[in-house]
Amino acid sequence: MERILTTQLREHLGKRVKIAGWLHNLRALGKINFVLVRDRAGIAQAVTESAEALTPLIDLQSESVIEIEGLVVAEAQAPGGIELREIAICVITPVTHSFTIPLNKPNLNTTLDVFLDHATVGLRHPRKRALLRLSSAIMAAFREFLNAQGFTEIQSPKLVASATESGANVFAVDYFGKRAFLAQSPQFYKQIMVGVFERVYEIGPVFRAEPHSTTRHVNEYVSMDVEFGFIENHFTVMAMLTRVVHYILAQLAERNAAELAMTHTQLPVAPETFPHIHFKDAQQLIFEKYGEDCRGEPDLAPQHERWLGQWARETHNSDFLFVVGYPMVKRPFYTHPDPANPTYSYSFDLLFRGTELVTGGQRLHRYGDYLAALTRARLPLEPFEYYLEPMKFGMPPHGGFAIGLERFVMQLCGLANLREATMFPRDQQRLTP
Repeated sequence: MERILTTQLREHLGKRVKIAGWLHNLRALGKINFVLVRDRAGIAQAVTESAEALTPLIDLQSESVIEIEGLVVAEAQAPGGIELREIAICVITPVTHSFTIPLNKPNLNTTLDVFLDHATVGLRHPRKRALLRLSSAIMAAFREFLNAQGFTEIQSPKLVASATESGANVFAVDYFGKRAFLAQSPQFYKQIMVGVFERVYEIGPVFRAEPHSTTRHVNEYVSMDVEFGFIENHFTVMAMLTRVVHYILAQLAERNAAELAMTHTQLPVAPETFPHIHFKDAQQLIFEKYGEDCRGEPDLAPQHERWLGQWARETHNSDFLFVVGYPMVKRPFYTHPDPANPTYSYSFDLLFRGTELVTGGQRLHRYGDYLAALTRARLPLEPFEYYLEPMKFGMPPHGGFAIGLERFVMQLCGLANLREATMFPRDQQRLTP
């Protein structure tokens, strides 16, 4: 008899089948006993009035791996309206140790640190699995949309010879006696590949050696990067990003209703065109509406982002807001300045429910402009020569963006801490598991 999944039981009403998975819970009540089995698809209930049928489970703990053969019967009170009766249990891998965190409870009643210490097993909890499935679905939809738009997926080096954005926030490593770094982003390489394919994207890890301990940062995360050529300006990039976000949300609604329900996730309000506001106008708005004078500051603080998110929802009925035209002083040297006012840039952040989700913009594409930009930034030419070579040989106007996957899930699902959306977080204190 071949194994079927718990979600396939309804297809076999009135037949004997075999399911296999982890012992999620055992409720031995004497006259009637319930065995809950969890597999990759879901949870199924097996019922027996026979104490002898439970003999294989004596002295075993939850998470034992078992097989159950039984007759598929409709039962309105059972999970999914289906259960197994007349069962026979076979133990595949017995577990005799009790786990620190009960995985068969609807909610994980433990601190985040305790959970992360035991995440190798704790991630089996249905809600945690649902969060990771949403991450997977976001990446899949991201790929689907971009593939359909003529993009080519690339994988750039993660060991690099120079810092992408600044030398202060990189992890240095010994590379056969030479100094190298873990990549802060695939920025240089994805720009280079615009000269090869015009349109490229990458999903991969990036590393930031920033000594922070906030709920919205970790030191290694998954970045979903896009870069493409023959753009008019940063608004071309923003339009592409808007379409990407719409597609991802539509696919989640269509394919991941169970995970959205499990995580109590309400999909965001996403109008066809996301509203935008210029950086200096955003600072003026914050001063006039919320009474804090941040005018003249080169960046927005997290509280400023929250206020802007609130304003976007109230004024534009949108959970998304573009802030455009950040000061050049806070943008990397490769960012294209605003020709009308070079103090500001052709760049943007996309705020999602009041938190920065995406950074992007138009890049420089002429070799001479790069030389001038490096001089202004007081950066040496030598470490960037490989990056600038394609700029000598014809690069179209181009731009792109990067979405932080874990932050997307955090904001989507209303999580209090980015680490809840990260499989095995890496921060200042945590290098295991």
